[in-house]
Amino acid sequence: MTNNTISLRSLLEKEKLNGINFLDWFRNLRIVLKQERKEYVIEEPVPDEPAANAPRTDKDKFKKHMDDMVDVGCLMLATMDSELQKQHENMHCFNAR
Repeated sequence: MTNNTISLRSLLEKEKLNGINFLDWFRNLRIVLKQERKEYVIEEPVPDEPAANAPRTDKDKFKKHMDDMVDVGCLMLATMDSELQKQHENMHCFNAR
């Protein structure tokens, strides 16, 4: 992790999501995810798991998406107040519009 990542993540750590600051928190989340090249996780649906005989590139792409989804979900939970963490700990981070 680079110093840029740490300093950008501090945007989220200094003001946790508390229920009334969603727009500010979400804007900061998008900034951090954009810098970490993981913004796609909240914008794109979870891909279907490739078949067992699918090409390695398809399997790798799926695994990367799933790994990034875990990272983003944990980041989101870590930057919420404890009550919101309890409410959302089992949710996925993709937002279907």
